[in-house]
Amino acid sequence: MHDRAITSEYGFQLDLLSCETLMRDGSKSFFSASRILPSNIRDSAIALYAFCRLLDDMVDDQNASDNVIEQIEYRLDRIYSKNPLDIPADRALALVVERFLIPRSLLEALVEGFKWDRTGRQYQTIEELCDYAARVASTVGVMMTLIMGIRDRAVLERACELGLAMQLTNIARDIGEDARNERLYLPRDWLQEENIDPDQWLKNPIFNDGILRVNQKLIQYADDLYARSAFGFSGLPRNCRSAIAAASLIYSEIGRQIERQGMDSVTKRAVVSKKRKVLLLFKSLGAAIYSAKPTQSLDSIPAIQFLVDAVEPEGQYAHYSGSVEDRLIWVVSLLEKVEHRKIDSYHSFARH
Repeated sequence: MHDRAITSEYGFQLDLLSCETLMRDGSKSFFSASRILPSNIRDSAIALYAFCRLLDDMVDDQNASDNVIEQIEYRLDRIYSKNPLDIPADRALALVVERFLIPRSLLEALVEGFKWDRTGRQYQTIEELCDYAARVASTVGVMMTLIMGIRDRAVLERACELGLAMQLTNIARDIGEDARNERLYLPRDWLQEENIDPDQWLKNPIFNDGILRVNQKLIQYADDLYARSAFGFSGLPRNCRSAIAAASLIYSEIGRQIERQGMDSVTKRAVVSKKRKVLLLFKSLGAAIYSAKPTQSLDSIPAIQFLVDAVEPEGQYAHYSGSVEDRLIWVVSLLEKVEHRKIDSYHSFARH
């Protein structure tokens, strides 16, 4: 039994290398923030995100087969039967869901969101859009919280709200890109209030004052959710708070960048610079020392309640390893090295 456990852990570490490569190349904001998590939590978080990223890529592939959702569901069947497919991300996730008692219904909700993407579903109201965001983003927030050893309902709700905020930020950033791929996520009633016919606009996506106001409204809605979600930081293990705060700060900064470019996400795509990320990583350190709590109870958001209800409550536990300050300094140094290499490469190119 002990030998099998050692073999399993060794295999997990090998699979994790593949997952890390995927996340480093494809999800730089997450990868930066994850580096200041304790190692055992970071490993499981990377395994989770890598699997979700692979599924997302499968669904977004324009050449994907018609039964791509069935393929994903089959992979979940194998993972939850402890017999994953011979794919590093699947093997790694199989260990994670077993270790942290992650309900299958959470991953099934994520897949349901993918189904909505495949059918080109649109959303009449912001509440309907939050139903979608809960499936494709809040699900990951809940699973991350379980990996950190927390099953408290209030903390799970704040994690779900952070997921909602991040997904709405993604939508605000990608308005033009989505439209050119014949996808519309903006609430249709917000567009109609601006005298914009959603179907006609999708045929010829342009930036105008109406889109400006809709995007402004969406970013404000996301900002309110970021503020609510921050009340959950104090319920996380102390040496996990900075990483989650960093993810929140970096993502919300996308909204600030959209504002700096005049709310135009149709002809431009907001990008947060690495230097700005470094500053936000330093700022996130304060979350490990002090995290605010709400002065009054918060109203529940209907879209996320089914996710919170899916988690069976049990005793909290936390993982502690190393100094959060040391990890923060390490990741900042790494980002600075990447920035210096980019500058050196530019100068070298310019000389030639």
